[in-house]
Formats: sequence, C-alpha cells, structure tokens
Amino acid sequence: MNSESRTLAAKRRASILEALHRDGVVRISDLSEQMGVTAVTLRRDIAHLDGEGLLRRVHGGATLPTADLLSPGVPPFEVVPEHLGAAGMLVPSLDYYWPEVVRGAEEEASGQGLRIRLRGSSYESADDRPQLERLLDNDDVCGLIAAPSLTAPSAAATIEWLSTIDTPVVLVERVATVGPRQAVMESVVSDHALGAAMAVHHLVSLGHRKVGVVTSENSPTSPHVHRGWLDACAETGLDPRSTVDTAVPAPGAPGWDTALDEVLDGLASTGTTAVLVHADTEAMALVQRAEQRGVKVPSGLSVVAYDDEVAALFTPALTAVRPARRSIGRAAVSLLAARLHDPDRPAHRVVITPSLRVRHSSVPPP
Repeated sequence: MNSESRTLAAKRRASILEALHRDGVVRISDLSEQMGVTAVTLRRDIAHLDGEGLLRRVHGGATLPTADLLSPGVPPFEVVPEHLGAAGMLVPSLDYYWPEVVRGAEEEASGQGLRIRLRGSSYESADDRPQLERLLDNDDVCGLIAAPSLTAPSAAATIEWLSTIDTPVVLVERVATVGPRQAVMESVVSDHALGAAMAVHHLVSLGHRKVGVVTSENSPTSPHVHRGWLDACAETGLDPRSTVDTAVPAPGAPGWDTALDEVLDGLASTGTTAVLVHADTEAMALVQRAEQRGVKVPSGLSVVAYDDEVAALFTPALTAVRPARRSIGRAAVSLLAARLHDPDRPAHRVVITPSLRVRHSSVPPP
C-alpha cells in the first residue's frame, strides 16, 4: 500500500470511529452511502479496527467493544442480514448437474443478503473470461462463483486473471493454485474419488471380484472417478488390469455404438460381473445395449451409475453415487459471504462427500 492509500485508509477509519462513538453502532450499508466507499473496502477497515481492539465487528457493521448487543435500541444484526449485493455465478451447463447447484446457491444467498446473477458457459468454451467480465460489469456484483473450463487454451490465463481482480472469487467443482508460491484459490468441490470408491466397496461387499469402470471422455469429473476406482481396487485387493477400464465418447457422437459394444465385449471376455459408469446417460445406454445382447441387469451384470441425475427414474432403477449438488451451491455462497465479511481470512477449500443410493441394479454376482 502506497502512502496515499495509507492516508485515505487512515481517514476512513477515523471517520468510522467518529460515527461509532457518536451513535454507538454503525452499519456498513449506511457508512457506504455516507462516505461513498464500497462495502468491501469498509469491511476491510472494520476488520483492521477490530484487530486493534478499537471496535467490535458484528454481522452488518460494528459496535463499541463493550456494547451489549441485546440492549434496547441496538439493531438485531444477526436477524436482519445486511444486503451485500449480488454474486455473479458462471456454470458450464444449465440443463445437467448444475441447475441443482444453482438452486442451492440461491437458497443460501437469500439468507446471506445476496442475490444470484447467473450466466451459462459450456464445457467446450474456448474462453470463459468474457462471460465473467460481463458479470462484473453489473455494479451490484460483489463476488464471483465460477466453474471455468480448466482444459480450454485460455484456462491458465483466466485463472491468473481471477486471482488478481479486486473481487472475491470462489471456484465450484474446480481447484486451482496461482503464482510461483502456488497460492490456493478458494473453492468448493465434491469428493468424486471417494464417491467412486464407495461404489466399488459396495460392489465388493456383494461378492464381486471384478469391477470395471467406464467414464466419459469429455467430463472433468472422469479423472476423479477413475482415481477413486483405482484407489478402491487397491484397498479391496482387486486387480484393475483384469477388467474393463475405458472412456467412451459422448452419447450420439461418432463411434458411440461401437464403444458400447466394445465395453460389453470386454466385460464378457474378462468375466467382469459389475461396472461403475460415469455418468447416468452412459450407464442407462450401456444397460439397454446389454439387454439387447441378452445380458440382464442386474442378474447378469451389476451396474452403478455416477451422478444420480436421472438414474432413479430408469428401469431398473440404478444404484448410483450422488454428489451433494445443493450443498455445493450453498457452501460456495457461504464461503463468498464469509470472505466479504472478513477479507483477511485464510483461503478455504471445502470438500463435500457424495452419497451412495442403493437401488435395483446391484446384486450379488451369479
């Protein structure tokens, strides 16, 4: 901070203390309007003064260090949330997986004094930065919740840019570090590897000794599912080389039907009796193709889907691993709100555990 910035900060903090000693309590929203300063800047000032013991920081503002928050005339800060503004949210899909994440974010935002401004990108996006910049063009956006593509050519530059903007950022289902010291960016992710391991342990508990894995070529979740499958194979004594371990193209893409037949040929030739498939669409298609070839599910092949977006609606209802999508959205907004209230807090990485929903597609091997 240069000398001019330090002088301005000192003047702001002096004004905050003057108002506090005059009124006994101050609200950030009132100070922002009176002083013409952003709420984010005022929260930093209040955090600094709180650290020096000159005031007591509370939700929405500050009070004198010895003030009784329950005394008559003191506004109920914890009951009426301060209006923080809007959280800009960028997700790669608006029709699969992400709508429930967004709903969770909206639920949490309403209790945190925030609104959600949503934009959609795509998994094939060449550059997410223009969409993020459009969100920041809104004057009320005070933070970003984003799931940018990490495989796009511009991914590294976009992450570097996000780490330098003067706006809090929380990554969702993405993790990233920046700079020569590998500084951690705030994030909320599902423990997909653990979810995949849950599926393998479930199948092994039923008696299966060969559990294959099929993942989607285009999904950023696939590497985590594959890693969890490998970890669980090691933990349960399964040989991952003795079964099917493959990735398939997107449903309907060139080579899709051939890929399904190759998976089923591999399951038959290796004597594999169970398979973990990411995601639901791939799992349902594999079951239908198996039945066309005379292989019944689950009596001839147990199948566990990963995602549980529509697996329960299929016939037979598929056992599936379900990431806690609403919890992901809620946790992302909670992290953002905490950062807005305390800009100096350490970076947090939140990891949320999926659950296994046992249905009709997984039984003991024949």
